[in-house]
Amino acid sequence: MNGAIEQDLHIHTVYSHGDTAIEPQQTLDLIQALAHSRVIGISDHFEYLPPVFDRYREDVHRRGFWCGCEINLSGDVSQALELPFDYYVYHCRDQESEYRGAERLLGSGKPVIISHPMAMGADLNRVPAGCFIEVNNRYVWKNDYMTYYPPHLDRFRFVLGSDAHKPNWLNHLVCSYAADRLGIVPHIIFPEPYGA
Repeated sequence: MNGAIEQDLHIHTVYSHGDTAIEPQQTLDLIQALAHSRVIGISDHFEYLPPVFDRYREDVHRRGFWCGCEINLSGDVSQALELPFDYYVYHCRDQESEYRGAERLLGSGKPVIISHPMAMGADLNRVPAGCFIEVNNRYVWKNDYMTYYPPHLDRFRFVLGSDAHKPNWLNHLVCSYAADRLGIVPHIIFPEPYGA
């Protein structure tokens, strides 16, 4: 496809080995070969990464991909901040501790993407304004996005994410449709591939 999409920073690989949605074919090599996006970021689930972090980061960067992680709970924020990720993808549930977790991640100065906020039940009124809000290919169609996002369109910058766990999920078909309907122009966090 040679970069049909400008940026996709929410992609999982076999490094998220405990996630039952991951297909064994979802490797860094395949993602590189498919080249579905001009700028690619890998954000495997944080809980699987600390024991293999150095290898993970090297594998991701060697391919010209940005190295992120998806953090499931605020209890993992401190440990995630100890590792040199390029950006964070964060589940922000409607709990005070989760909003504080987002604030702590923002304090790193690195991009923080609130992933599939409708699916997590995030109250966007409470999410720190410096976060990027994701319109997610995997979940946006499951909720009333035409009611959820519009009150916040002027407060946040938005990104599109595939949340790909399988090779055939590497696209932005559904989230692009939703973003177009909402009048969202996706923000480009990283204008170039890693190391370019």
